Amino acid sequence: MAKSNKDKELFNDFPPVSTERWEEQITKDLKGADYDKKLVWKPSEGLNIKPYYRAEDLKNKDYLNTLPGSFPFIRGNNSKSNTWEIRQEIVVNDIAEANKMALNAIERGAEGISFRLKFLSSEEELGKLLDGIDLTKTGLHFSAVYSFTILCDMLLDVLKKRKINPAKVHGSFNFDSLGYCLLHGQFFNTREDNYQEALSIFKIVSETLTGFRIINVKASQFHNGGASIVQELGFALAAGNEYLATLTGLGLDVDEVCKRMQFTFSVGSDYFLEIAKIRAARLLWARIVEQYEPDSESAGCAYIHTITSLWNKTLYDPYVNILRGTTETMSAAIAGTDAMTVLPLDIAYRDADEFSGRLSRNTQIVLREETHLDKVVDAASGSYYIENLTDSIAELAWKLFLDVEDLGGMGNALESGFVKSEIMKTRIQRDMDIAMRKSPILGTSIFPNLNESMLNQIQRVEEVGSKGGLQIYRAAHAFEDLRLATEAWVQDGGVRPKVFVLTYGNLAMRKARATFSANFFGVAGYTVLEEKEFNNIDWMLNAVQQESADIVVICSSDEDYGKYADEIATALKKKDKDIQVVIAGNPKDLIEPLKKAGVDEFIHVRSNVLETLRKFHKHIGI
Repeated sequence: MAKSNKDKELFNDFPPVSTERWEEQITKDLKGADYDKKLVWKPSEGLNIKPYYRAEDLKNKDYLNTLPGSFPFIRGNNSKSNTWEIRQEIVVNDIAEANKMALNAIERGAEGISFRLKFLSSEEELGKLLDGIDLTKTGLHFSAVYSFTILCDMLLDVLKKRKINPAKVHGSFNFDSLGYCLLHGQFFNTREDNYQEALSIFKIVSETLTGFRIINVKASQFHNGGASIVQELGFALAAGNEYLATLTGLGLDVDEVCKRMQFTFSVGSDYFLEIAKIRAARLLWARIVEQYEPDSESAGCAYIHTITSLWNKTLYDPYVNILRGTTETMSAAIAGTDAMTVLPLDIAYRDADEFSGRLSRNTQIVLREETHLDKVVDAASGSYYIENLTDSIAELAWKLFLDVEDLGGMGNALESGFVKSEIMKTRIQRDMDIAMRKSPILGTSIFPNLNESMLNQIQRVEEVGSKGGLQIYRAAHAFEDLRLATEAWVQDGGVRPKVFVLTYGNLAMRKARATFSANFFGVAGYTVLEEKEFNNIDWMLNAVQQESADIVVICSSDEDYGKYADEIATALKKKDKDIQVVIAGNPKDLIEPLKKAGVDEFIHVRSNVLETLRKFHKHIGI
């Protein structure tokens, strides 16, 4: 519809503003502050993210004019919808109970069931596990299996007894010998044996279970081992290419291999970066497959299964995990995932029950059925920000992919220790950011629920891999260990440490620092007493003694610490040499005099919270 004269007049009042003018105004507003430090975000991925992007930033990106469902598939694999398979993961501890959970999940919206098989000894057991499930409609996914060739035979026997055409059944096996090497530091038996097993599975599947994917590149293991987004993507591409090169070299057709592969990516809390990562994965995989000259362009269409992050899930305040899972589900859906698993809120300390399983499943169902994220294909397309993130992540991941190829491929990179070494560099930095609370963990490293106890809620030990491989872990575990140690101390008859918060002087500063102190010590499970305003030395000593406090935190402004703080510290130490005296803040000019007066620690925003709390644990005897 043509614009009216009135519209033209309106837009004349808002002439275009050039990038140069924007930059001039920003520089003026910064008043001499460093532009790069203040406004450019530099996450651990190695990205430099600008404060804003404009249409001109989309120039020279040749894939922007492609359509959904078309090479290089950056805009998604489907042109008509953005739907995905809703998967439910079920840990099989008991065959009958797992079957009951699967039927319940399917009845309530699950479209695929992912069975984590800790044991399975016969075709009869598999039959009982699948009893009542419509095998032609529900996706069947199997992981943690000793032998996939044996499982194939069992599944075919079940289908034969039920008179079901195997070609009408779809699902996947979790075969990933490279992933095994990552976690265990070596291949299961030998690399050559693993590929021979893969060939055997391919033969069975290509002739019978034609709806099954065999190879699963578990990029989620990189993520849950502490890798950055770029590392997760770069190493996943290298692993996928290793499978492609090796299996085609052993005589398999490239189109057939691609059809039997899936990538499983974790989706973390970096909302827009995760959208961009999945889009970049499709782009780069299409480019890799193109080099093998497949018969069909669709061979380069990456099948992506996403699973919400384990790395950021917490033991304490577990209901926050629902919020984390929701944003992660949105990222995956908007990015155009093909299948999705949402981890249950209690993943950190037990296997899912009916309640937590239902919540994780309904997270997907609500976002699909009520917010209609399945209706819009590539909703992120054209976003200046996301398109540039996609391009930047793709560029850095491709560079890492080439580094791995220079080492002879992913197998060599794993055996040489390169992959583990690179991830550990990132992991160490991320751990430091967590310890310093630069990367806060809600409910664990900040704003804890002080009335919560979780020690007796833990029902299983987390699986972390084996010595020599990359250890899977959660970001919160170090802070959780501190608080669990406090709980165990109390359970064994110890007294929960008490923190006495003493305030005086500037009202705003003392209130802010009292809140900061309560938060600081609360994450270790200490009892933080209600703050008291300083009256006089005798009153203070009597109050501290009555409360049997282990730690006294003095809260005021830096200027006011010049009054009373040294006197308070001296009096406390004279009364009880073992009591810990803490200053909330970092009054640089007063630090040495205050230490001489008896101050043991200064806590502030630049403190290594984890190490500081460990010191207090050690002093108290926890």
